[in-house]
Amino acid sequence: MYICMCNAVTDGDIRRAAADGVHHFADLQARTGCSDCCGCCEQEARATLDKAVQQIRLTMPIAVVA
Repeated sequence: MYICMCNAVTDGDIRRAAADGVHHFADLQARTGCSDCCGCCEQEARATLDKAVQQIRLTMPIAVVA
């Protein structure tokens, strides 16, 4: 699904960016151009990024210190 129509950024693009280490909205904007034109998509883009980052954190293995 397209999140940012102005720059053709999809929810998949945002999830891939999160998987590649993008965890802050400003970094997402710099990487994809999302929400740097009209800004109408900012709320949805932020929510999509936050959800993707949260899912990544939940699936990361916990390090065990011996």
